[in-house]
Amino acid sequence: MCILIFLQGMNSKMIFDFNKDSDVQKWNVVDDVVMGGRSSSQFKLNSDGFGVFEGHVSLENNGGFSSVQYNCNKIEVKKYNKIKIKLKGDGKDYQFRVKDNSGNYYSYITTFSTSNEWEDVEIVLKDMYPSFRGRRLDAPNFSHDFIEQVVFLVGNKKDENFKLIIDTIELI
Repeated sequence: MCILIFLQGMNSKMIFDFNKDSDVQKWNVVDDVVMGGRSSSQFKLNSDGFGVFEGHVSLENNGGFSSVQYNCNKIEVKKYNKIKIKLKGDGKDYQFRVKDNSGNYYSYITTFSTSNEWEDVEIVLKDMYPSFRGRRLDAPNFSHDFIEQVVFLVGNKKDENFKLIIDTIELI
């Protein structure tokens, strides 16, 4: 059993591990207010050391999304097939996004559902498709060697409160 755990650790790479000592200064909220909307959210560490992304999505003024993004140094991903996120959602759908270059106008995205329980969400990198402002682009799916940004976004075309609690984000 110890050998299996050791090998599993060798085959993964942590992107972010939330704990009581985590520096979340590089996690930035971007809500639809950037285009005139009225959604609002915040990102913080809770007393247990988990990252908490919560707020309210408003459809007023053509709004409809809240997001939190983490701009990181280049992380090599070519040895990995998936991103695994340990999280607890609120039963809503969320998007997970990555950029291979933080300067790109588009992201590679996928949607996942949450269950109100702690769970491991596994996202296959090559299944993430390019998108800009909610529109799928006519370009290949993710096939890059690096990522420089990860994003969680909620935008279900509903006026709703949301809460996503995040423990770890890692490559596997």
